[in-house]
Formats: sequence, C-alpha cells, structure tokens
Amino acid sequence: MDFFGPHVFGYLIALIHSLGTIAAIHAVLTVRTAQGSIAWALSLVFIPYLTLIPYLVFGRSTFDAYIKARRQANVEMRKAIADLNWRPWVEEALAARNSQAYAALRAMPKLGRMPCLANNQVQLLVNGEATFEAIFQAIEQARHAVLVQFFIVHDDQLGRRLHNLLRQKAGEGVEVYLLYDGIGSHALPHDYVDSLREGGVRVKAFATRSGWLNRFQVNFRNHRKVVVVDGLVGFVGGHNVGDEYLGSKPPLSPWRDTHVQVSGPVVACLQESFAEDWFWAARQLPPLILPDTYPDDGVLCQLLASGPADPFETCSLFFVEAIHAARERVWITSPYFIPDEAVSAALRLAVLRGVDVRLLLPSRPDHRIVYAASSLYAFEAVRAGVRVFRYGPGFLHQKVVLVDNEISAIGSANLDNRSFRLNFELMLLTVDPAFAGEVESMLLKDFELAREVTHEDSRETHRLQQLGMRIARLISPIL
Repeated sequence: MDFFGPHVFGYLIALIHSLGTIAAIHAVLTVRTAQGSIAWALSLVFIPYLTLIPYLVFGRSTFDAYIKARRQANVEMRKAIADLNWRPWVEEALAARNSQAYAALRAMPKLGRMPCLANNQVQLLVNGEATFEAIFQAIEQARHAVLVQFFIVHDDQLGRRLHNLLRQKAGEGVEVYLLYDGIGSHALPHDYVDSLREGGVRVKAFATRSGWLNRFQVNFRNHRKVVVVDGLVGFVGGHNVGDEYLGSKPPLSPWRDTHVQVSGPVVACLQESFAEDWFWAARQLPPLILPDTYPDDGVLCQLLASGPADPFETCSLFFVEAIHAARERVWITSPYFIPDEAVSAALRLAVLRGVDVRLLLPSRPDHRIVYAASSLYAFEAVRAGVRVFRYGPGFLHQKVVLVDNEISAIGSANLDNRSFRLNFELMLLTVDPAFAGEVESMLLKDFELAREVTHEDSRETHRLQQLGMRIARLISPIL
C-alpha cells in the first residue's frame, strides 16, 4: 500500500475539513458574540488549515465551566470577607448621591459592584518615572502589608528593582503579596519567583487552569494593575513592570502611559478587587486593612472592576454609559480601537448630539493585525464625525476617558473585544472638576503631539493596505 499516494492526501484534506466543520459548529454554539461566531465559523469552514489549531488554542470555549468556577470562588471570598465585617463604605456612599455629574451616569451605581465613595484624594501620574517613583516610595514606607498585582512583570532593571524592594520589605516583617498574570508574564524566569518566595514574599500566578494545560487557555487574562500599601494608599492605571514602560526600549519609546495614586475609602475597593483575584489563585484572603479615620473632604471615586464572570458585559457597558452621559465632550485615549456595535453607535450618537468626540490612538503598532483593524475602525469613526488623532512621539498605551468638565476614568481597559469580554480590568472613575481639569491639561498636551486623521488619509491608503485592514477587521472579534 502506498502510504504517500494521492488518495492519502485526499483523506487527510477531508479529515481537516471535517474537523473544521465540527469546530465551526462548536464556535456557533459557544462563542459569546455573533461577530466572533461568524469570524470563527467562516474561517474554520473555508481555511481550516490555517485556523483549526489557533481555534483549539484561542477559541476553544471553557467559558461556562470557567465562569461557574470563578463565580463560586467569588461567593466564597465574599463570605469570608463578610465574617471580617468588611465594606466600611455605607456612609461615604450616601454622599455620592448629591453629585449632579455622577447622577448623569444613571446606570453606574448598578453596573459597578462597588459604590461611588466620597472623601478621596487623587494624584495624576503622567508617565512611568512618576508612577514607579511614587509606587516604590509608598512601598518603602510600608509597615504592615503590600499588595502588588500586574499583568506583566519583566526580569529587567525595573523588575529587579521591584524584586529587591519586595524582598527587603518582607525581611522587615511586612506581609508582601505579588500576583502576576501567567500569560502576560510568560517570560518571567522561575528564578525571579523562587527568589521572592525564599525571601518571604507570597507569590502567585493568575491562571485559569492548573498545570501545563494552562498554556493552551490564553483567553482569560488578568489585565489589572493594582498596588495597595497598608490599606492607606493605592495605585491603578495602565503601567506594567518593565523597562519599556519607562521609555527605554525602542522602537516604541518614548512610552506614553498614565497611572493614578489614590487614598481614602476607595482604597478599600482596591483591596477587595485584589482579594478577589488572590482568592481565586490561592483560596486564601490577603490582609485587609482599614485606616482609623478618613479625610473629611475630597473627590468622588468609584472603582469599576470587570471580567468575564460578570453577569453583564461590564466594561463595554461602562464605555457606552460614559459616552451617552456626555453633553459637551468625551475624549478617549486607547492603544487599541476595535469597538463593538454598542460603543460605535454611542460614539456616532454623541457626534449627532453635538458633543466634541475625540479619540487619541497610537501612530506606531505593537501588534500589526490589531493596528490594521484599528485603522479601519478609525477611518469609519472619522467619516461619522469623530475627531481621531494619532500620537506621534512613541507608543500610546494609556487608557483615559474624560467626560464634560467633571468626570474622568483611568485604568487598564482598552477599547477592544478582549477588554470588553475576556480580560479582567479595572477603571477608576472620578467625579471632580479640579481633577478633570488636570486630566484635560494632560490630554491637551498629548493632542499637541498628535496628528489628526482626515478623510484624505482614508482615500490615500493603498488598495493592498485597505484589503489588509478589511481582512484584519474580519478577525477583529477574536483578537
């Protein structure tokens, strides 16, 4: 028998197409969005040679089992917290109802699992140097507990500085916890983690499965960035731990990102968010610390934690609600612009209402397929009347929303399907004219360094580039 005859190849092709058809049916039945189902199904039916293995890695759905397990873990975690007489924010939450600006976000009290709290102090950190100097200074002053969570931790100069500081504080008797994402930090050496554990630091990798199979389940990523010191001061934003976030790695340097330092009652929410993720990884609670007193005055803040186990698509709905609330302006910065239909419609409606709608996007790609799809959506937004700008000096990674003259949000969520439906994200919503003014000044400086995208840019794009953009858009729901 000729094992390499044409009939064998025919059987192999038939087998691949059969498996592709089965996988396409599976995608239709399990993928959460219609766009994602169509993108996977068509590609699996017509080009299974290229898409079958990626589907097994990226698209194979364990959503139901994972969500059930994650929700059960969250219930267990909240029961454990309830025994500690936690959630000390009832009185502070009442003050938030008097804000007319926050009242414009009518869905936000129910959309977020944590309330809007008064009497917080916030500080804008507009680059990597300011962010990590503030974080390291706070950790150096820690006396009781340090909670650290990042999507990416690199074993480079910045990563080793964090490593040494955490070991030092653990040696001083401070309880130190580090949680990193197993996919985002896939290149982190075992020696880095082992050395921390030997020094007394409690370290866990956020993973959706245990064992080697986890490397094949890469869809569920914990994209949150949180640091809390002694229950007094917290940090949230877009920076990860790596030299590139300090702008020292071409060709994407100088890196543009934003973080926020916060103190006050909302720090309790940051601790609860960290506790939820740590409990999933370790089935234990980290230390939760409440200060003796809170400031008497300050900024309204609400922490919006979102993820695939939410009963709603919290992240997408947050952007929709923020855009709908705008009366004068809504400015959004994001490294990726692959909106769903709801967000696209909200942007178009805002333009029709006469709102100043602006998007600030990077001019340099870090992921070329995502950038190509994002470019096509950007051209469509320009045709709808949205003002789109490309930031020039380096890679733009910040995630900022500015609505009218009081509302702003800074955190980890991008304008794409992954943040909307797959990643665990955090956004810190603030309601304060003075802080919104600081955010406005920061964004105005960014716009001065950006080039506005015009209708001519779309018409001057080469036909092959347009084809590439449209192909990228076809697979954008699964990026």
